Amino acid sequence: MNTTTRLALVLFFVGLIGGCSTPKVIETTRLSDKDLSCESLKEEYRHAEKAKKDAEDVKGVTGTNTAAAIFFPIGIIATYSNANEAIAAADTRMMRLSDLMDRKNCK
Repeated sequence: MNTTTRLALVLFFVGLIGGCSTPKVIETTRLSDKDLSCESLKEEYRHAEKAKKDAEDVKGVTGTNTAAAIFFPIGIIATYSNANEAIAAADTRMMRLSDLMDRKNCK
């Protein structure tokens, strides 16, 4: 195998692996949370909602997930596991932020 073919194969597999989307697991608590204004808390809540939706979207039946299940079954299991972790973290974050908004009487 020549160098060009090897490079093409490496780039192909890097692209294939990079195409597998794994959601980002957000922090459930930040030290600065208690100092946030009501508007900032609401913005953080929206960010957590988006993170949860992104994680739920990864778990859905898509062409990428179907192909990944066929060719890389362990990878799809890892993606689903990561998605579940991201969803749980987002739920915990939203509950914390909601509690802080209640304490500050945010509307």
